[in-house]
Amino acid sequence: MGQVTVPVNGRSFAITCDDGQEPRIRRLAQYVDAKVAGFVSSIGQVGEARLLLLAALVIADELSDAKDEFQQERNRARAADTERVAAADAAADGIEGMAKRVEAIAARLETP
Repeated sequence: MGQVTVPVNGRSFAITCDDGQEPRIRRLAQYVDAKVAGFVSSIGQVGEARLLLLAALVIADELSDAKDEFQQERNRARAADTERVAAADAAADGIEGMAKRVEAIAARLETP
């Protein structure tokens, strides 16, 4: 198990993680620390728990927005796939119809 110490709001926190995840944990902690620092600069030191809660709520809101955007993009991709399939089916139907007409014409030409 890996371990990394990360600073948030000037306080160090020891975090245990899977080996190799240390850089990721540091990066995530920097993100949280930046959110907390933003609140400190706008509303001051209002208590560690409140600052961390505010940071967690803002990050959860960002995650929710990202999930919504992802779902919308997934829905657009599905709709585009459905349209492509419908267009391909229509093209195939058109080709099949033309083939039948050609066969009918050929059959009339073969009949004396």
